[in-house]
Amino acid sequence: MRASDGDRDKVAGVLREHYAQGRLTNEEFDERLERLYSSRTYGELARLTSDLPDVDLKRMTPAPANSPQRRDARRKGVAAMWASWAMASGINWMIWLIIGVTNGLDFPYPWPLWVMGPWGVILLMSTFLGGRGDRPDR
Repeated sequence: MRASDGDRDKVAGVLREHYAQGRLTNEEFDERLERLYSSRTYGELARLTSDLPDVDLKRMTPAPANSPQRRDARRKGVAAMWASWAMASGINWMIWLIIGVTNGLDFPYPWPLWVMGPWGVILLMSTFLGGRGDRPDR
């Protein structure tokens, strides 16, 4: 069954609480938040909290749309997406450089641009236009 934004907000609140209590490291919390905001079903949401003590998600209230917690979670998610893009781009450029150097400085077509470009455009759009769904009038 599909999960709503409110359901994701409830799980984000649970993750924040467990992070504050020391059950999650900073890296685990960031990874789970990134997975949380790309989750679509209740099953995916349940897997994010399956190793944590039971929490009744029905009793929890979601964070308001423009709450500092929600903005912070979105900021961390966007930063994680850009970090993934930078890492993949760097690896592709290193491969391209190694190929060029081993071919006697005869560098091939800069194919990493085809990895960086479309992905970067999508990230730019989601970074600058993605927050539009956080409006309370939605």
